Amino acid sequence: MESLKVSHYMNRRPVTFTTEMPVAEAVERLLTGTQSGSAVLDSRRKVVGFLSEQDCIERMITSSYYREQVARVKDIMRTEVLSVKEYDSILEVAQRILKEKPKVYPVVDDDGYFLGTISRADVLYAIDIQLRDGYKRT
Repeated sequence: MESLKVSHYMNRRPVTFTTEMPVAEAVERLLTGTQSGSAVLDSRRKVVGFLSEQDCIERMITSSYYREQVARVKDIMRTEVLSVKEYDSILEVAQRILKEKPKVYPVVDDDGYFLGTISRADVLYAIDIQLRDGYKRT
């Protein structure tokens, strides 16, 4: 199981956001992409934040109550981002998920450039495939 790497199971084409993107557009991207969250990138594709469905729901409730519409991703994104490397093992990521509880991790290279995402479902799928292969061999 240690040989399973993030790079084999990560989403290389996830939805992403920019800091200046309107929250309404970000919500549309989340819904269309069926993702629970993703990275906010700067112009060089470095991760500068993370935006989740929960962040958007909170803002939408406030917007509907106060009748505000113009909010930008930078206003509600989280700037402390938990990320993983493409060479990390799936098992290590699974153990982190149990402690830190994010649903999605951005995958970055050693310089902080965005490569993709890996979700709880991706990790579960990788472990399931490995276990099934093990059952077939015995």
